[in-house]
Amino acid sequence: MAEKILIVEDELTLQETLAYNLKHQGYEVVTASDGPSAIAQTKATHPDLILLDIMLPGMDGFEVCRILRKEFTTPILMLTARDDEIDRVVGLEVGADDYLTKPFSMRELIARVKAMLRRLHMIQEINASPAGEKRPLVFDNLLIDEKRREVKFNGSILTLSPKEFELLAFLAANQGRMLTRKYILETVWGWEYIGDSRTVDVHIRWLREKIELDPTKPKRIITVRGAGYRFEG
Repeated sequence: MAEKILIVEDELTLQETLAYNLKHQGYEVVTASDGPSAIAQTKATHPDLILLDIMLPGMDGFEVCRILRKEFTTPILMLTARDDEIDRVVGLEVGADDYLTKPFSMRELIARVKAMLRRLHMIQEINASPAGEKRPLVFDNLLIDEKRREVKFNGSILTLSPKEFELLAFLAANQGRMLTRKYILETVWGWEYIGDSRTVDVHIRWLREKIELDPTKPKRIITVRGAGYRFEG
């Protein structure tokens, strides 16, 4: 069965171009031109991935993403017309998995889509396989349950974006090991991920605010200057 992609883009020419190219790659495509339609289409069609433009009429992409994240873990690739770091940071904060700045090449977009879907299928296969079952990881007041995709801190369940959870689980599974930003990008975001180290840094900052007693003096996720990060538990 073909994977389904929801395109949320109010510029009709770009929407049609994206739909044509993704269909040519063998994907099933559904479209929406505004926020309310995007939410309705997600609930009705349950896409495997969402391409979400930030600049939408009425309800912008940030708000759409925030609403969808309350109910869905569907991977979201945000499209932004500005190469502005604040757009990327806010997009990641509200739960987007990746971002792409316009203008972009169709080759790059398709590479991102393939990488995100490949990662999604890997997670689904692990969760569906009895051999892939893992016991929760416990570090003092922090519990990471990969099977339930749940994290508890001081007994309370944390609200994490899908990518925050995957990053934390990956760091914890490699406790004590220094991981470079490049290796983290390749493993957590996908082998074909085309991004930069700021993506990792932003997610690390969000995680520290949620699992560190003092995020300014982290004890769990340690920065290895000039190299990467190390999880100490």
